[in-house]
Amino acid sequence: MQKTVAILIPCLNEEATVGKVIDDFRSALPEARIYVFDNLSTDRTAEIAHTHGATVLRVNVPGKGHVVARMMECVDEDIHVMVDGDDTYPAADVGKLLQLILDDRADMVVGTRLQVYSGKSFRPLHVAGNRLVRGLINTIFGCHLADIMSGYRAYTRELARGVPLTAVGFEVETELTLQTLYNNYVIAEVPVPYGERPEGSVSKLRTFRDGFRVLWTIFNIFRSVKPLTFFGLLCLLLLGLGVALALPAICQYVDHHRVESFPLLFVAVGLVILSFGSLAVGVLLHAVNVRLKELTSLVRKTGRRA
Repeated sequence: MQKTVAILIPCLNEEATVGKVIDDFRSALPEARIYVFDNLSTDRTAEIAHTHGATVLRVNVPGKGHVVARMMECVDEDIHVMVDGDDTYPAADVGKLLQLILDDRADMVVGTRLQVYSGKSFRPLHVAGNRLVRGLINTIFGCHLADIMSGYRAYTRELARGVPLTAVGFEVETELTLQTLYNNYVIAEVPVPYGERPEGSVSKLRTFRDGFRVLWTIFNIFRSVKPLTFFGLLCLLLLGLGVALALPAICQYVDHHRVESFPLLFVAVGLVILSFGSLAVGVLLHAVNVRLKELTSLVRKTGRRA
């Protein structure tokens, strides 16, 4: 059976480019249905998208995270292609993303941007920030991804229904990647050229605010999905601090058979107790996570049989 495809374009004030993006993807995939999710645009984005034949849906809560969550829950086509409306991603390469899904080699395929781009494609610090985030995620999850925050990706409807999203803004791509890894879906990557924003198109990304949100998202998901590792490291840190603070009191007792640094010793004992408490929390949450993953796997298998 031939799979249906939807092109999903989240937009906020992209009147300068949205029409071309719609036309380019219609030329590349004539059989696909094109949706534009308008996130409270104050310009003619929705009007232009409608004129170019897209199905326009309005998302009344500001923030790209809310838009992506809406996209993933309300579109029924078999394969979703998410692409920004700023005309920086090539529609001609969409077949490369789709093919890996059609061949059952991946559940999500990401168009990576860091191999081919011009000097003005990224704003200052964005490449370094992307590499920092990529290094953190590859270390934490033991993977080898090249681009965490790309806005050009294809994924199955099953993945769209099976991955929870809580992000509000531009950290949504990072959360989507992390949740996909945690839920044991397969991610593949395809290098694509990344272009400059055309004249009249303005980026809504705020480097430091959104960069902090990305790092906070990684921290929260790391704590949630790998609690034994997170609280185990916290246990070692607290234990090390406790032992270091207790050393003067131990040395005093060995040398003079009395302890003079009682306040420091009390703090050290408190830290050691906290370290074991942290380890206990990690073990408990790890057991809960294992059971939740077993339940999720069972629900998926039941859904496939149905």
